[in-house]
Amino acid sequence: MPPPSGTTAHPPAEVLISEVGPRDGLQSVKTTMPTADKCTWLDALVAAGLREIEVASFVPAKRLPQMADAAHVVRHARRHPGLTVVALVPNLRGAQDALRAGAHKLTLPVSASAAHALANTRKTPAGMVEEVRAIARLRDELSPGTRLEVGISTAFGCSLQGPVPPDDVIRLAAECIAAGADESGLSDTVGYAHPAQVRSLFRRLRAEIGEHAGAAHMHNTRGLGLANCFAAWDAGVRTFDASLGGLGGCPHAPGASGNVVTEDLVFMFQAMGIRTGIHLEKLFAARQALAAGLPGEPLYGMTPQAGLPKGFGQRP
Repeated sequence: MPPPSGTTAHPPAEVLISEVGPRDGLQSVKTTMPTADKCTWLDALVAAGLREIEVASFVPAKRLPQMADAAHVVRHARRHPGLTVVALVPNLRGAQDALRAGAHKLTLPVSASAAHALANTRKTPAGMVEEVRAIARLRDELSPGTRLEVGISTAFGCSLQGPVPPDDVIRLAAECIAAGADESGLSDTVGYAHPAQVRSLFRRLRAEIGEHAGAAHMHNTRGLGLANCFAAWDAGVRTFDASLGGLGGCPHAPGASGNVVTEDLVFMFQAMGIRTGIHLEKLFAARQALAAGLPGEPLYGMTPQAGLPKGFGQRP
């Protein structure tokens, strides 16, 4: 029997856009955004419908002064009901501080490239797996409900090391899950990936770790960010990292500029009929809060500049 008029047999497809600008973006610019402006920007992102935001990185203030207010920002973000507050932690000490502040989810970068791992965390990939194990134990003791996510950095290549063997990437992801991580995603840290590579590696990841396969974190360094996100979606990925205005990169990966622009990614999925839960006009408004906190910092994005097509349905 066909569904009643006005309904569909299946609900529309849906994706989760995880906004990483307040962490990945802000730690990559020289200017330190004032804490009050960070909170205003976060409020605007939530108002636009973002359900998961990576708000801070728990690293020593001497190393990243942009993140010195991480605990305050986490506590502010927790005021928003229904928002998953994510914090990046590079080590056990960072995890302790993030758990104490009340982050709902910890994300740990584990690089498949030995050269990048040493530059970014001062540990080898094997050493980072042990760090995952220690953090998982700490999480289980202090806050069992907090999720632990691992992002496999330089999964598609490294500007320090060069090619990264896919077998190394998949093995490392599986080891992180075995060490206690809840999910493991793949990151194109330096913008080397192309769609065929993304589709192939995410299919292998999902075949290896199943429901533990996590987000796609793509960069637009060479203009393939959206194409790579589509390839990941085609391979079954349903969570995507992105940064408002394309803010951010990686300070330990030369040339790794340009996170995927949140506004463009949301537009692509909504144009395809895939729900994001995000209101594009309100997302454009959040750019104003970002620009006010970082005056003079260039912001990117084709959709905000061109506007929405005439007749475009504004259903999040």
